[in-house]
Amino acid sequence: MKIILAGAGAVGTHLAKMLSNENHDIVVIDPDVENLNYINSHFDIMTITGSAASIETLLEAGVRKTDLFVAVTPTQEMNITACILSKKLGAKKTISRIDNPEYLFPHNKKYFIELGVDSLIYPEKLAGDEVINLLNQTGTTEIVNFSQGMLSLYVIKLDENAPVLNKTLLEASKTGMGFNYRAVAISRKGQTIIPRGHDVFMVNDLVHVITNQSGIPTLMEYSGKEKYAIKNLMILGGSRIGKRVAKKLQGQFNIKLIEIDRDRSFEASDILHNTLVINGDGRNIDLLLEEGIKKMDAFIAVTENSETNILSCLAAKQFGVKKTIAEIENIDYIDLAENIGIDTIINKKLVAASHIYAFTMSADVQSIKCLTGTDADVVELIVKPGSKVTKHLVKDLNFPQGALIGGVVRDNEAFIVQGSTQIIANDTVVIFAVPAAIHKVEKFFT
Repeated sequence: MKIILAGAGAVGTHLAKMLSNENHDIVVIDPDVENLNYINSHFDIMTITGSAASIETLLEAGVRKTDLFVAVTPTQEMNITACILSKKLGAKKTISRIDNPEYLFPHNKKYFIELGVDSLIYPEKLAGDEVINLLNQTGTTEIVNFSQGMLSLYVIKLDENAPVLNKTLLEASKTGMGFNYRAVAISRKGQTIIPRGHDVFMVNDLVHVITNQSGIPTLMEYSGKEKYAIKNLMILGGSRIGKRVAKKLQGQFNIKLIEIDRDRSFEASDILHNTLVINGDGRNIDLLLEEGIKKMDAFIAVTENSETNILSCLAAKQFGVKKTIAEIENIDYIDLAENIGIDTIINKKLVAASHIYAFTMSADVQSIKCLTGTDADVVELIVKPGSKVTKHLVKDLNFPQGALIGGVVRDNEAFIVQGSTQIIANDTVVIFAVPAAIHKVEKFFT
């Protein structure tokens, strides 16, 4: 596939990293030479210094023969303009990153399609939806739903009280890890392990588990987690994500939102009629105590400063808050933040990159998620008639190393894959894979 990425910021660079392992012809355009130097030194990808809104630059990048044009520069107007020009010049499909939520309204999206922008990506909406989903599933650090929740990927950190500690997968399966869920990966000290029967669960492991609805209670029991009700929620930061979460949940929870900027506080209070908006500095411990941090069930830090988000979540943990979620823009901080006790990390750039990555696959991909804190992806695909994965039982497929088939949805019934499972056409299949295996996995479904 011929792909042009406009923008070598965090999203563009992460996409370049994901795609560089595959057999794509990729060109990255950016006016910043330093951004391009990083890509040149780390990946075998062609780069062009210039503006993505320049027709000359687009032609130099080979836009006339481009299968996918992705504009993820920091400027919404630049992205939209670049997509319109690219479509007119011959690009088959275009994707634009935006920062205006009204563009996503169904009656507005048609205007962009008419102009030549095929798909719109709003990272703040995607990240906000993730936070809302996590608050409704309190026992997990991350959750990804497939087929309207019939199958889910749960990411659970094993504490010292987890019953599965020091057991192998085989031993754990005899005591409860049975047919309703399956451990598909373990993240341990920055390493991603695709587990086999002899691998042992250890304290502080992040275990990635595919489960159906009936497996969730047992999964929580054997991982030592309990589901608890959230009534009181504190949000630090009146960012787009903070306001979106508060607006969606203010009828469900008692919410306090703290914002340091006076004007943004007034802006938030104008749209959040059932949320208490406080103009103050959330780094001030006395303010947090005054506003009842000790009575909060969950604390979300979504300011524009990663360090503030990390430190405030750690403070919330010290005061007994059960669930903490931090938005961290610096990808290098993610492992550190998870290892020092923050329950869940949100990175809107990784969320956006996951969404865009699905457009680059030739298999019938319904969704793909790049998981924070681990070098792996979870992919949902629909099985095409005659594809390789339908030819043998799962145990005889010779499936690529670094990948596992976790679960299947068939005729509105979800089940966990076993060696004797026969996958058939039109099944929806959920797969866990490290990046190097994604391209090999794809061949089984095309």
